[in-house]
Amino acid sequence: MERFEEKTLSSKTVYQGRIFDITDDEIVLSDGLKRHREIIHHPGGVVILALKDNGNILLVKQYRYAVKSVQTELPAGRLEKGEDPLLAAQRELREETGYIAQNWESLGYIFTTFGICDEKLYLFKATGLVFDKPDPDEGEILDYFELPLSDVHNLVKNGTINDAKTICALMRAFKLNDKN
Repeated sequence: MERFEEKTLSSKTVYQGRIFDITDDEIVLSDGLKRHREIIHHPGGVVILALKDNGNILLVKQYRYAVKSVQTELPAGRLEKGEDPLLAAQRELREETGYIAQNWESLGYIFTTFGICDEKLYLFKATGLVFDKPDPDEGEILDYFELPLSDVHNLVKNGTINDAKTICALMRAFKLNDKN
């Protein structure tokens, strides 16, 4: 067994939910020690950096119950089981903002919290935007708006935007730093 490898001895589902499951896995480390890992299994999601022709970025504002606050973030959503990430991104952009994009570029993917969760978020850049109409999911209350990149950059720097998936997508798309 490789030094950084952990081998699964057994896995027991301890929770099955509508959005995710949790397993209690017994593992053995490369040094022979046995441990338990509680893992959240999530179908993954998509994040869309939608860039308008005028250079503005589409953002959404919505209440996030887990942190009990309104958050500003990029449009995003959960993958349905077996769903193609690009199709999910196209669906989510239209649902949340009403825009349809002519051009899509993959920005790769990120793991949200790989210490306890296998959730993988696929990041996309969407351009050539054409407005149709928003079609939010039932119970989804959000506002969308647009801002220039410089304003978005400032919101990240001052902590107004503190959503990790949004910051990662911006970094991948624009390599944000103090120079630009």
